[in-house]
Amino acid sequence: MTAGDPIWTPSAEFADGSRLADYQRHLERTGLQFEDYRALWRWSTTELSEFWESITDFFDLDVTPPESVLDESRGMPHVRWFAGSTTNFAATALAEGREGTAVSSLTEDGVRSDMSWEELRLAVGAVSHWLREQGVGVGDRVVAYVPNVPEAVVCLLATASVGAVWASCAQEYAVAGALDRFGPLEPRVLIVADGYRYGGRRHDRRTQSAELAQCLGTLQQVLWLDNLGLEPAGAGARYADVVAVGRAPEFTRVPFEHPLWVLFSSGTTGRPKGIVQSHGGILLEHTKFLAFHADLRPGAVFLWLATPSWMVWNLQVSGLLVGATIATFDGSPVWPDASALWGLAEALDLDFLGASAAGLTAARRAGARPLDVAPGLRLRAIGSTGSPLPPDTARWVQSELPSVWLASASGGTDICSAFAGGIPTEPVHADRIQGPTLGVALEAWDDEGRPVVGRTGEMVVVRPLPSMPIGLWGDEDSSRYTAAYFDRYPGVWRHGDWITVTEDGGVVVHGRSDAVMNRQGVRIGSSEIYAVLDRLDTVADSLVVGVELTDGDYWMPLFVVPADQPDKHVAESFAVAVKAAIRAEASPRHVPDEVILVEALPHTRTGKRLEVPVKRVLQGADPGAVTDAASIDDPSALAAFVRWRPAGRGLSAGRRSATEDGLSRAR
Repeated sequence: MTAGDPIWTPSAEFADGSRLADYQRHLERTGLQFEDYRALWRWSTTELSEFWESITDFFDLDVTPPESVLDESRGMPHVRWFAGSTTNFAATALAEGREGTAVSSLTEDGVRSDMSWEELRLAVGAVSHWLREQGVGVGDRVVAYVPNVPEAVVCLLATASVGAVWASCAQEYAVAGALDRFGPLEPRVLIVADGYRYGGRRHDRRTQSAELAQCLGTLQQVLWLDNLGLEPAGAGARYADVVAVGRAPEFTRVPFEHPLWVLFSSGTTGRPKGIVQSHGGILLEHTKFLAFHADLRPGAVFLWLATPSWMVWNLQVSGLLVGATIATFDGSPVWPDASALWGLAEALDLDFLGASAAGLTAARRAGARPLDVAPGLRLRAIGSTGSPLPPDTARWVQSELPSVWLASASGGTDICSAFAGGIPTEPVHADRIQGPTLGVALEAWDDEGRPVVGRTGEMVVVRPLPSMPIGLWGDEDSSRYTAAYFDRYPGVWRHGDWITVTEDGGVVVHGRSDAVMNRQGVRIGSSEIYAVLDRLDTVADSLVVGVELTDGDYWMPLFVVPADQPDKHVAESFAVAVKAAIRAEASPRHVPDEVILVEALPHTRTGKRLEVPVKRVLQGADPGAVTDAASIDDPSALAAFVRWRPAGRGLSAGRRSATEDGLSRAR
């Protein structure tokens, strides 16, 4: 197999049996003809109204006929979707007539439970009735400080049922971090759990939950979930009492663009934004993505590992829209080691496992073969997101599980979905995502704002998507929303990623465009360096940035967490070996000015490297001001970069490294 060969090609049975192929045949029966997926994608991005209306028809979604599907007369971001139409997200998620298991759950200590569709409907009906009794109605906010458990799914659907607005935050967040997110929403109800499981421990969060309730001055009621069997630490109702008598759910119909939930940006480029998305927009986008680009169908068991702080958790709940059985997991997928990932997939009988790129890479490095760990594994597909999947990890997954479709995706909290993702009718290549998803008019633009193919450029979306935010919370005049996405190209969504659209329609994500390095006029994506380091067993973690110095010089340090802490003599040869590998496998331009060994590197709680915040700290910014501390796994690791500021170390033009090897060492 050469570097350009596919690592997986769908069989005729797999491709023809996909929901995407079924949809294409449906369109062709109406007189449309498509030579291949690329032709279908082009139609979906040029005939937006016809495409999105076909989604409501094909899936028989509960959306009343609109006055118009899409009004673009004012341009992005001021478009209007399905004017005059009403819907309710939860009504489709809980559609009648489904049988079997709706939600499967697993805890880190191995306890599994299943909830049928009827049990889910009755529980949602009971909680939505309780919410109405508390005075919660259309537009009110319900917030949740909870782990990834079935009760959280019930509460989200109950909130949507009454037309209220949902927001959630995982319990590993400190009270201050949760308050930063929930406080501006002025919620009427807070849902909390007694704690969560992680890393072989049970984490009691009753004190933090009670403190959060006291700090939210607009609360009228607190609902306590029993996850660890501990007594509540404050006043409020008990979930078990609320659902003791099930009720048929009642759904309040709301306008298509009525707020469904508020998501919070990861904080990698500043304070988290409250991103508001709509009932109808999420209903259409998630149905499309999960059916066509994850190939989910009724009865398929679906888990995408996430906590309620990450948009992927919301996407996972939406598996119900297409009749899938969704799974929840309360625990660490890498405990007691990274190979545990395969054991939990076996325990839940998963058809589709979604994980972070970092998690899959950790599983590869753990050395255990998936089918040795979990001989009963029956996976049909694996999804990867959160950061670019290293090609070596993609090849390893495919070699270990050759029949499994590897559906990498790249998206964002901003749309709560993927811009580019899996295509079950197309081959998979190790070095790229299969292509843009249907309805996403994705392009790479050069510095002059012209689309380019086969070359790197800014990722833009030139036509609207229904799941784009209906606004940012508290941004009454849309000025912050416009500044966040439409500042550089008016009327065109600029996402902030640096990508290449390949000749065959694939998408390579190189990293954040504001973190892309420029050495002597040559742009370098950090993923190109990480791809080399990922193959080195001596490297546990790494981060590279490019820093413009005040005197006009440019400094590109590479920070490395070694797999084993070497002594000084070994450390020097370590740096030489790292540089040699980068030179040989990338190019001389990719070789860093310094290799700096550190004990730890910071990440978001979803595993993303903090390239932009680290760069800003190195340029002199206060570590506490560059990102949201609550969203970081190790704030002290970010603060430690203060000592590596170029000015404080005497670096200037012509002096790019302290030694010939370019080695420094954190002590």
